[in-house]
Amino acid sequence: MKFAHTILAGALLAVLGNAAHAAVSAEDAKQLGTKLTRVGAEMAGNADGTIPAYTGGLTTPPAGFKAGSSIRPDPFAKEKPRLTITAANMAQYEGELTVGTRALLKKYPKFRIDVYPTHRTVALPDRVLDNTLANATRANTSDGGLGISGAIGGYPFPIPKSGYEAMWNHLLRYVGVASTFKYDNWNVDSSGTPALATSGKLFVEYPYYDAKNTKPAQETDVYFRTKIFYNAPARRAGEALMAVDVVNPLKRPRRAWLYLPGQRRVKLAPDISYDTPNPGTAGSATYDDSWIFNGAMDRYDFKLVGKKEMLVPYNTYRLTYHNKAADVTTPQFINPDLVRWELHRVWVVEATLKPGKRHIYAKRTFYLDEDSWTALAADQFDAKGKLYRASFAHMSPSYDAKTPNAETQVFYDLTSGVYNISFLMGPYDGVRYINPLPANEWSPDALAGAGIR
Repeated sequence: MKFAHTILAGALLAVLGNAAHAAVSAEDAKQLGTKLTRVGAEMAGNADGTIPAYTGGLTTPPAGFKAGSSIRPDPFAKEKPRLTITAANMAQYEGELTVGTRALLKKYPKFRIDVYPTHRTVALPDRVLDNTLANATRANTSDGGLGISGAIGGYPFPIPKSGYEAMWNHLLRYVGVASTFKYDNWNVDSSGTPALATSGKLFVEYPYYDAKNTKPAQETDVYFRTKIFYNAPARRAGEALMAVDVVNPLKRPRRAWLYLPGQRRVKLAPDISYDTPNPGTAGSATYDDSWIFNGAMDRYDFKLVGKKEMLVPYNTYRLTYHNKAADVTTPQFINPDLVRWELHRVWVVEATLKPGKRHIYAKRTFYLDEDSWTALAADQFDAKGKLYRASFAHMSPSYDAKTPNAETQVFYDLTSGVYNISFLMGPYDGVRYINPLPANEWSPDALAGAGIR
């Protein structure tokens, strides 16, 4: 499958070395809102019509949606797959499959991909789109791409010129100003036995997108913060975690705290980052695997490879809101009946471990959705260059809120045969978009008060 570079991408990549830190020119930015959407996606469909033109996304809920509900019915429930890919015919579609997807097809004879018609359903608020348009000519990276400056309440780099810029778009992807949901994380071992890894309630906030913030984010301004309260399994009940990221992690690295009920105190937790095994996945993924990638980028060199048409999980309402975990956690891989795959254009970013840095992944390849900048998949390789893990985020936009949602994630460990599904929210009430919590709710003391059992 040939790379389908977006307009100007070839030229931009050619000058990558000379312009890695500069905003685009006003002339280049004129494409945004015309040939490109305001977030930089190609407005037109592809040549054979399998990817449609972008027309603003899905903003009209289906008939079964109840106003105010956080359970979102599948608007495409009646559609049938246009093709099915298995190990027997995968060679025909190899160029449209991530390395991890190909490995799953080869490893598990019953694994399959049901490919449905593509719908470009991501819709975003006008405020975010307008700010993104303005950011194109004012936002810059700093410290070799590890920080940013000049950006306000929108995607900072709609026409990216480096892997760092593309990954900043993912880190600052719009998922609402504040949201919360209850969830379960399940591990399925190599024998096919599922076990509850964790269950809890999560809060996420992006102060960067708060409408009250009308000045460019400064280096130590918080752009992302999250806290989680655990209620299962029994050994973790009562624990709580909080993490905070700022615009330039070199100026202030991630700060994280953990409340342990047995000790009745909150302690700093500097290891809640990078490749520390995430106990929320029973160690099947690292902390920086969450949301496919999160945190500081200082351990890798990020290269923008280009844009490609790929088959990725998309419009996966059937999975996101499925209310029975037992139906999802089938042996070896999640139930393929519940996963919808579509052909979408994605930006491909390769991350290579820097000399002298350490991480269990020596190389990672990320696939970023052109319409939302959400990382939808990743391939993770070990120090010997062997594929170690494959990750997928399942996009199901919240059409009632003009907000992308790819919280439900799956991590496959191809060495051990174990997989984890995180943020399975269907057994509860889905994502709710809320007002930001009061500032005192983000103090370590508040974490302790809420975590006591």
